[in-house]
Amino acid sequence: MNSRPSIESVEYGISQRSIKRASCSAVLTLAYQSLGVVYGDLSTSPLYVYKTTFSDKLSLHEDDEEIYGVLSFIFWTLTLVALFKYIFIVMSADDNGEGGTFALYSLLCRHAKLGILPNQQPTDEKLSAYAVEGSDDTMHSSALKLLFEKHAKFRKGLLIFVVLGTCMAIGDGILTPAISVLSAVSGVRLKITGLHENYVIVISSIILVGLFSLQHHGTHRVAFLFAPVVTAWLLCISGIGVYNILRWNPCIFYALSPVYMVKFLRSTGVEGWVSLGGVVLSITGVETMFADLGHFSALSVKIAFSFLVYPSLILAYMGEAAFLSRHHEDIQRSFYKAIPEAVFWPVFLVATFAAVVGSQAVISATFSIISQCCALNCFPRVKIVHTSSEIYGQIYIPEVNWMLMCLCLAVTIGLRDTNMIGHAYGLAVTTVMFVTTCLMAMVMIIVWKKRIITSIAFLVFFGSIELLYISACLFKVPESGWIPLTLSSILMAIMYVWNYGTLKKHQFDVENKVSLDRIVSLGPSLGMVRVPGIGLLYTNLVTGVPAVFGHLVTNLPAFHQVLVLVCIKSVHVPYVSEEERFLIGRVGPKEYGMFRCIVRYGYKDLQQENYDFENRLISEIVQFVEKEERELKLMDRASEELGSSDIEDLHSTLTSQNHEAHTQLHLQAIQMMQSEPGHLESSCLTDESLGILKAKESGVAYILGHSYAKAKKSTSLVKKFAINVLYAFLSKNCRGPDVFLSVPHASLLEVGMVYYV
Repeated sequence: MNSRPSIESVEYGISQRSIKRASCSAVLTLAYQSLGVVYGDLSTSPLYVYKTTFSDKLSLHEDDEEIYGVLSFIFWTLTLVALFKYIFIVMSADDNGEGGTFALYSLLCRHAKLGILPNQQPTDEKLSAYAVEGSDDTMHSSALKLLFEKHAKFRKGLLIFVVLGTCMAIGDGILTPAISVLSAVSGVRLKITGLHENYVIVISSIILVGLFSLQHHGTHRVAFLFAPVVTAWLLCISGIGVYNILRWNPCIFYALSPVYMVKFLRSTGVEGWVSLGGVVLSITGVETMFADLGHFSALSVKIAFSFLVYPSLILAYMGEAAFLSRHHEDIQRSFYKAIPEAVFWPVFLVATFAAVVGSQAVISATFSIISQCCALNCFPRVKIVHTSSEIYGQIYIPEVNWMLMCLCLAVTIGLRDTNMIGHAYGLAVTTVMFVTTCLMAMVMIIVWKKRIITSIAFLVFFGSIELLYISACLFKVPESGWIPLTLSSILMAIMYVWNYGTLKKHQFDVENKVSLDRIVSLGPSLGMVRVPGIGLLYTNLVTGVPAVFGHLVTNLPAFHQVLVLVCIKSVHVPYVSEEERFLIGRVGPKEYGMFRCIVRYGYKDLQQENYDFENRLISEIVQFVEKEERELKLMDRASEELGSSDIEDLHSTLTSQNHEAHTQLHLQAIQMMQSEPGHLESSCLTDESLGILKAKESGVAYILGHSYAKAKKSTSLVKKFAINVLYAFLSKNCRGPDVFLSVPHASLLEVGMVYYV
């Protein structure tokens, strides 16, 4: 459907054709920029695919059937998995423009209530990003929803399955820099024949250390170079591919026939099946293509892949196969051997830069994944640093960065061979893709309301392809395939124990919260001395008063004039707009001076370090008080003149007033109060609002619960070990909530408490 030109465009003489031209140019610009962020990993795969595939007992015969068979497998794997599955199908399952494993999981959680995040409220479903498909449930979608909603074990199983894919994706952040940089640097040995292998390892290690050491500076200063580097690389390998096809074997196009795949497996047997673990490396990076969807539009990513990346890779693989068909002895160094002598060094330099760019994209994606895991209570708290004030979402996590660097160096120095690293890499890649396939099959039923036969056909067709590659990669577990399995097992244990302990602590909070009736019975003073100032008490509860408050006032019977219960929680949407972030309400009668503030974040939202949270929060409370007072006056006045239905209409009109304007007004009031105390005495604000602003002048205190979880004596030994040992170790060594929430230390008050879970 054609879009209608705006009034402004007509007034300024902008035609519909120029609007379309502008939108086309914007899409093409995004497509160009996506090359540097999305396709760095995928485009460097030709460096090591053939080398890894022919690394074992698979030998080359004079009839070239093995070369033709491997090329046929590479072509159809790229076509079916990368092009058909991801570009044509999976890209359509975005979550408000976001892609990746968590995006699919978020879609399922919203449509079928599969999530295990605590503190979810009906009001969360009113968020603008929470919109669900409007069509009615089918018989199959209803049955599948009911199955998960009734059985908590299935929900936990789904979470573990998603965490498995996530852990394997984090493993990519370790293996991708190692194999990419080492493969690129190893090409120098062709020209410097006397260079020992140890020097290649040292050079690769220096590049990797430099890459990880520069992460804290961010990539925004050099990101403009990423797209030109990857574009130059793709043009180089496609051009060299065409050259090799024309020079060595113009008939290589025959290998695109799927018949050669059958011949390959028939003639090579077990050795050919095992070699498929190297073929799958040709699609490393396709999951990154989906995960990085939020940085670009789906159309731009599809255009970049379909018109440049895909044809360039196919030409590169065909050209290398053509070269191999005439040079069987160069199989372990075929990529660099196939480069014409005149352009070797320029291509070598571009290859090295492309490997660094591809590694950078995967490292940044790993930071983003860890941040999402923290938001969903699946990873211990870490310090998240924002490296760019202009580009949203560019983050750096110090602890994760140095751990990645150490593990990456250990893999590079320990294995010292791209073939060994490739065997480990293939298992991680195929597992993530299989997790995506299974989640997509569920999305088709629950979200898209497709027939179950369509979902099963998708799962069987693509799942069987990926299981074939997984089975080949599992054969390499004794050599190096154990690396991603070990890493993912450790990460899964950390994530599951942290999630389990966090949920148990929340359950303790719910069971031991102070009832509102008890608070009201204490009177406006709450049975203690109320001192000037504002107290922000952080809690995980969206209802009731937390037990830590009772523990505090029992030992210190004094509290601030204004008490705000602050709950910071995550919801199953990628982003929450600033207008919808805060929910303000009263706790008890007006004279008690108690409020509740619920601050909502999406799983990809970032809590800005320079975010003026304190003033924004108080502004929202003042706005709530003013709005409440205004409504009461108008409702009292209207009750004398209007009927009940008219009063309801008036109430709905009042509640839909401009949120942004009121927020800005009260932020200005707070700033004026700070610069000119006493100036607002004669303003239009109510007495309660003025009291809140005066209380802020006296100081704002942040009260955090420093809780320790201990297992009950009646729990099993396994749970005791999980809580008393593993969870306690993680809690002690992760970042504290004050760092995670960016709380000023000068105003911090921590309350110690033991949780028996």
